[in-house]
Amino acid sequence: MTFSRRETIAAMAAGTAALATTRSAGATPDMPARLALWYRQPAKEWTEALPIGNGRLGAMVFGGISQERLQLNESTLWAGQPYDPVNPQAQAMLPKVRELIFAGKIAEAEALANQTLMAKPLTQMPYQALGDLILDFPGLSDTTVYRRDLDLDKAMATTRFRTNGGITHVRQVVASPADHIIAVRLIAGGADKIDVDIALHSSQREIQVVADGPAGLLLTGRNGASKGVEGHLRFAARLTAQVEGGTTTHGDVGRLNIRNAKAVTLFIAMATSHRRFDDVGGDPLAATAATLAKVKGRPFARIAADCAAAHRRLFRRVALDLGTTPAARLPTDQRIAASQTSDDPALAALYFDYARYLMICSSRPGGQPANLQGLWNESLAPPWGSKYTININTQMNYWSAEPTALGECVTPLVEMVRELAVTGERTARAMYGARGWVAHHNTDLWRATAPIDGAQFGLWPTGGAWLCTHLWDHYDYGRDQAYLTSIYPLMAGAARFFLDTLQRDPTTSFLVTNPSMSPENPHGHGGTICAGPTMDMGILRDLFTQSIEAATILGTDAALIAEMQAARDALAPYKVGRQGQLQEWQQDWDADAPEQNHRHVSHLYGLHPSRQISPGVTPNLAAAARRTLEIRGDRATGWATAWRINLWARLGEGDHAHDILRFLLGPERTYPNMFDAHPPFQIDGNFGGAAGIVEMLMGSHGDVIDLLPALPKAWPTGSITGLRARGRCGIDLQWRDGRLDRAVLHPELSGRRTVHLAGKRRTLTLNANMPVALTPKDFA
Repeated sequence: MTFSRRETIAAMAAGTAALATTRSAGATPDMPARLALWYRQPAKEWTEALPIGNGRLGAMVFGGISQERLQLNESTLWAGQPYDPVNPQAQAMLPKVRELIFAGKIAEAEALANQTLMAKPLTQMPYQALGDLILDFPGLSDTTVYRRDLDLDKAMATTRFRTNGGITHVRQVVASPADHIIAVRLIAGGADKIDVDIALHSSQREIQVVADGPAGLLLTGRNGASKGVEGHLRFAARLTAQVEGGTTTHGDVGRLNIRNAKAVTLFIAMATSHRRFDDVGGDPLAATAATLAKVKGRPFARIAADCAAAHRRLFRRVALDLGTTPAARLPTDQRIAASQTSDDPALAALYFDYARYLMICSSRPGGQPANLQGLWNESLAPPWGSKYTININTQMNYWSAEPTALGECVTPLVEMVRELAVTGERTARAMYGARGWVAHHNTDLWRATAPIDGAQFGLWPTGGAWLCTHLWDHYDYGRDQAYLTSIYPLMAGAARFFLDTLQRDPTTSFLVTNPSMSPENPHGHGGTICAGPTMDMGILRDLFTQSIEAATILGTDAALIAEMQAARDALAPYKVGRQGQLQEWQQDWDADAPEQNHRHVSHLYGLHPSRQISPGVTPNLAAAARRTLEIRGDRATGWATAWRINLWARLGEGDHAHDILRFLLGPERTYPNMFDAHPPFQIDGNFGGAAGIVEMLMGSHGDVIDLLPALPKAWPTGSITGLRARGRCGIDLQWRDGRLDRAVLHPELSGRRTVHLAGKRRTLTLNANMPVALTPKDFA
């Protein structure tokens, strides 16, 4: 039975509206919008402020009364300059390290690796804050009514308050992706006037703030050095004010004073001299001047409307309704604080919506990928450098992007992999004497690819290979052969590196990585490094399989296909250990590891994000993975908690997954502004939590679609529209009383699909642009 998308959404909306009526216990007229975070007081801490961003420029809005602070970021402002950190001793000493590992002399191998294989410098460059926009409002202090909010649908942060004199002030902030600016609107109601003193501050080097015309400021500076790598980036932040009534003067150095204005609009442009990972020859002064010239005279309302329209083109593709209760009427910070004891299914939906908002704001075409903190960072030395940690965290950032219809937001990640293939080719050649390219467990703006931080953390060569699975995923969701042609050389290059560097295990004769590790987890036998950790074997199975499929589709590289098939078949297989667990290492060391509840569950890569292990196809391995999860425990750091949600959902255990999600949404793992708490803040938990919600509702692999594979009892009735399955197929779902009510498939390509529901299957031949509705009767 076929329906138009409009008919489908209307029918689902009617069903969920009835649900909302029965569960809401009477929403009040001033109840906040479902798609908003809101608060009754200004932010005191950074993790209470509200984020806006356009993929390149970001700000954290504090919502102060007498003083407002916008903490500013520009995505290419990192320490350092282009550099090549490969250790010149590495290639000569690599055979000895391998020999020691195979001989079981792990401590000796790790010590030698630390001396001779690790990058120089040993750490990479950090992402850094640009500075602050400070707005001081003389004479404003006490208020009688206050509210600040972040509208996820408009992409606007708003602060509203009423003074003791009865005057209403409204402040709005947006980050426009089309105009490449941050815009601020200040309004006072009635006959009241706005007095505001404006300043730009920065903790970077060589800072100067000067007047820029009669109603502007210009801040310039240079980035810092780090670990002996001198800073070579120049940057600028340029502000101009459009004042309605009133006067503008330049008072103290670096301050713009506005008096007796009816309304004020501020435009802020920021840029650095970064052009790409190996070029810092840009002109931030010219760039910011040109940006502001293009918006001169444009009203804030037009800029805000264009910003909202650009945001909504992505954000409104998906809508999730899990029902609502009276708890949803509370301010967001109170909902988070009460989440462990209250019934608030709408909080999970808000978390999901917020993750999609953060993805749109931090990762747009033409910009950088979302880093450990997305786009937002107030420090010159943030935790873990706010870099790209590619042994799980960067990948987790993008788990939810494709299925929640944000494929465009993956573009910066794809572009980063293209650049890593350039720097990684140098590392492969200089460090390993190998073809192809390699990246280890971290990278930065300069696309450094050598191992960092110490052998026990960074001597892990499969970071680039894992990123290649995201290249494939982007193809598999969109099935664009031109795109596949463009990224196949990257996949083939990663595969060639491992064809050259895999080692034959002298005990088992299987092919294994050496040296490597199961990320960051010491095994209790002399250190952390090892040969052939289970995760590596899983990643390389996917790399070889996906590269073979890509080459086959493109009709190329027959000889390379044969090499990859032979290598894939010779990889060490999964093993079940003496505890009934999936082994993390080639040896059964799991019970000996000193951290039995370690945050990483790397050896479960084959269960999620890969599909090599599943209850239906490999039940024994799935049972072993389950046993591993029982041993590891449910509670971990923010991102690790999110990974566990996804893993339990893949096992089909929705109630268990939901229990972990509930913990993730609580105050131990979610800050008042809904940022994920590692702690400290890392954004991967936000994205990973959203991915876990998707896993409970829909899964897709190849041309197979799983409907409601792990629906928890906590969400008995609800709907989601706009999900994406692999092969360019949209999915709308509605369920009631814990059972599917109706699913509608929206194929954009013709072909066969197999749909699973509650242990039953239905194979369909779909025609492009012809929606198909399914009910439980279709699976009888």
